[in-house]
Amino acid sequence: MPLLCRVALMLLQFSGAAAGGDGPAVVPVFVPQEDGFASIRIPSVVAGNRGTVLAFAEGRQRDADQARNRIILKRSADGGRSWGPVSVIAGDGDRSLNNPCVVVERKTGTVLLMYQSYPAGISERSPRIVPGYEGDLVVRNWLITSPDEGATWTHPRDITRQTKRPGRVTTIAGGPGIGIQLRHGPHAGRLLMPFNEGPFGVWNIYAVQSDDGGETWSLGEVAPGAQVEGANGQQTSQVNEAQLVELHDGSVRFNARRWAGKPVRKTCVSADGGQTWSTVADVPELADPGCMASIVRYSDPADGGRSRLLFSGPQSTKRENGTVFLSEDEGQTWPVKRVLCPGAFAYSCLVSLPDGAVGCLYEVEGTTRIDFARFTLDWLTGGVQPPSDPPR
Repeated sequence: MPLLCRVALMLLQFSGAAAGGDGPAVVPVFVPQEDGFASIRIPSVVAGNRGTVLAFAEGRQRDADQARNRIILKRSADGGRSWGPVSVIAGDGDRSLNNPCVVVERKTGTVLLMYQSYPAGISERSPRIVPGYEGDLVVRNWLITSPDEGATWTHPRDITRQTKRPGRVTTIAGGPGIGIQLRHGPHAGRLLMPFNEGPFGVWNIYAVQSDDGGETWSLGEVAPGAQVEGANGQQTSQVNEAQLVELHDGSVRFNARRWAGKPVRKTCVSADGGQTWSTVADVPELADPGCMASIVRYSDPADGGRSRLLFSGPQSTKRENGTVFLSEDEGQTWPVKRVLCPGAFAYSCLVSLPDGAVGCLYEVEGTTRIDFARFTLDWLTGGVQPPSDPPR
């Protein structure tokens, strides 16, 4: 580990202990030189029903977004303290596989992973990518599932027609990161995966949904207000990569990467299970230099606790100063925050761990490594909890 990282880690651990909460325990998970790839990027992480923690990423043949990528996995049986060997769980010849996005179905424990495949040798920026469903120049969406917390996986199933609009849309991207399963309201049990659709630079965000445990999928409407006028007078998008979180009343909040507009995160809310959305708006407290970030629910009032949402992302004009935030008003404000990684910090993915700790899988050191940090809620809040539950 480079000296700067070791010093930063010691400072984090010392400051956590001084505040009454255990400091973050950080371990490397994906290291390209050790795991057999030129580059490893795009972290995704979930905890299975039986406690196994699954970390996913793109294993790349070179340092580029479309570089004959494979979807790779490491598993942890001890809450993220140590990790097993890397395994390739999806590959497609010379096509590039991108954007792992994963969700665990609560009732069965099935792990569902979506990813997209790109034409061989063609980038997402290429005008050669075509809309529709037929031919080699189409971006496709795939689903694989695991019944045993990542030990084995099904063959990939092409679900492009169920999750991509037939006209105009060229690229699609799930997440990357995680999907959710709704717990409340008339759509309880529904699986939702966050998506954006191209063409490049004029993205819209939407959700794909399944009410039968992932057997079939349908797509909702795009969020209004995603497009703004760019510097050249042409339409461009405010949004790009996105994540979802369920609110306590069963509504759903998008939290999206900023592409254009003010350098802050973007959000909108669905009151009908991810079918339609409010107009895209700014999240003033969450800076965004243009980077994927993470949002998860840590605790739910339905379980007798407080309503707590967590967010992680770089808080700077560039990809650095990785910070974790806490909201107790369903993501309307984010008053509690703490720096997790003061140096280079890019894509990240949060997970609530079975023992009550929080995990964050994140790109570090200029995206040359993916680390996993374990920390407690006490560390995040400095050991101070609000005196009473906030109004709902």
